[in-house]
Amino acid sequence: MAHTFSQFGIEIEYMIVDVESLDLLPVSDKILRDTSGNIANSVEHGPITWSNELVMHVLEFKTSQPAKSLEGLVESFHQSILDAEKRLRKSGACLLGTAMHPWFEPFDGVKLWHHEDREIYDTFDRIFDSRGHGWSNIQSFHLNLPFEVSDDESFRRLHSAIRLVLPLIPAIAGSSPFLEGRSTGLLDTRLETYRNNCIRIPSISGGVVPEVYRSHAEYKAEVFDVIANDLRTLDPEGILEPEWTNARGVIARFDRGSIEIRVGDVQECPDQDLAIIQLVVHLVK
Repeated sequence: MAHTFSQFGIEIEYMIVDVESLDLLPVSDKILRDTSGNIANSVEHGPITWSNELVMHVLEFKTSQPAKSLEGLVESFHQSILDAEKRLRKSGACLLGTAMHPWFEPFDGVKLWHHEDREIYDTFDRIFDSRGHGWSNIQSFHLNLPFEVSDDESFRRLHSAIRLVLPLIPAIAGSSPFLEGRSTGLLDTRLETYRNNCIRIPSISGGVVPEVYRSHAEYKAEVFDVIANDLRTLDPEGILEPEWTNARGVIARFDRGSIEIRVGDVQECPDQDLAIIQLVVHLVK
């Protein structure tokens, strides 16, 4: 298992928009194709993988494998974005940065991913109504940092350090001051909508900044087991797994030995995203 700060997993989400009007276009499945031309949830393009999201107007770019250094990732993400845009142009589309589309009104119509794993997205939609901004209009960057799964102290130290840094990230990364064509008075409207998108089951998001947890067992009892219990009535089939339904601002992924930071608004280009990520890493250290 990787030691803390020995590798980094980065994910960056972009909106797909009409190249002329900049209105959102739900065409991610036009370029999420495997080598046989079949629609796929994820397609690896060298160091960067393209993946689907809940809605079909969002495309995620992520490191295909955890990177041993942040150096060189800007160029890899930038080139992958250019490649994606070249393919999207065939559908009259391009990519748009920043965390929220400034005039999109999701209740006018949102197209969910309707291919592989459709039952998961349909379940989210049935329980939470994914037409809201908190589901269909929030683009963020995620930073994954590893810890020793067998060592509770490794988990506790990293999780506790991230908790202290978490409130600082929106202050430097907020890129969502507009909603439905008007100024909201907030620099980070995305986070405001994000924290309320699971209000029907508050245990899923918690307080965004999580409580202190000292061990895997404590986290399971106070987070995963509570989410599972609260979901039981609305999701009797158990389609939504608590470990990846958990939507706090930073989440523990014991299945892959990492802690994922999720509160950063996407910027205008990967150069800006990676600069903020580098700062976050240094602060956590």
